[in-house]
Amino acid sequence: MGTDLHELLRSLRVWDPEVTTLPSFDPDTAPDDPVPLFTAWFAQAVAAGQGEPHTMSLATADEEGRPDVRIVMLHGADVDGWSFATHATSRKGGHLAARPYAALSFYWPVLGRQVRVRGPVTAAPSEEGRADLRARSTGLLAAALTGRQSEDLTSLDELAQTSQAAWERAQHEPEAPVPTWTLYRLRPEEVEFFQGDERRRHVRLMYRRGEGSESWGKGLLWP
Repeated sequence: MGTDLHELLRSLRVWDPEVTTLPSFDPDTAPDDPVPLFTAWFAQAVAAGQGEPHTMSLATADEEGRPDVRIVMLHGADVDGWSFATHATSRKGGHLAARPYAALSFYWPVLGRQVRVRGPVTAAPSEEGRADLRARSTGLLAAALTGRQSEDLTSLDELAQTSQAAWERAQHEPEAPVPTWTLYRLRPEEVEFFQGDERRRHVRLMYRRGEGSESWGKGLLWP
């Protein structure tokens, strides 16, 4: 028996009170810089039991402006920007080389919250990328050593063999170099904080950075 997708979609509920708590958010109390607010919201998502709160959607575009999006892991957020890592030779690495601008989106449904970040992207110095990789798990190093991200794969057997060799090397050589592994930083021009409301009076607070400025302006958006 086939699944009726439309019927299934109509049966679903957004922000079920059994699993979601919609906290109040007073934008007048928000700090002048978005990073402290992001840090606070992130910590609250972790405390509320949100699964994998450090994952985010990363949107890029190719040379012709065609968009692409995927889920990646946040490696940090501070005055230098929101950071993530990948191979410079991957599809997203190629996109960022051609169009060094991206957008990030976090969604924490347990609190009915979203955070959206948009701005130019730069590659961190190679030594910072190496240090970031060394600080991660053996599994991430093995995945990085496997390489060839986004290339065509002949078979799952080929993947298993290459991955096994990479795991063994990662375990015996924890500082193995991965020349293409790159730490990227998105320096935001805009950061939006969205707090859902059960009456659909969602609060949207937008931070915008002035061109050539280090200071932020704040304003509300219609939901």
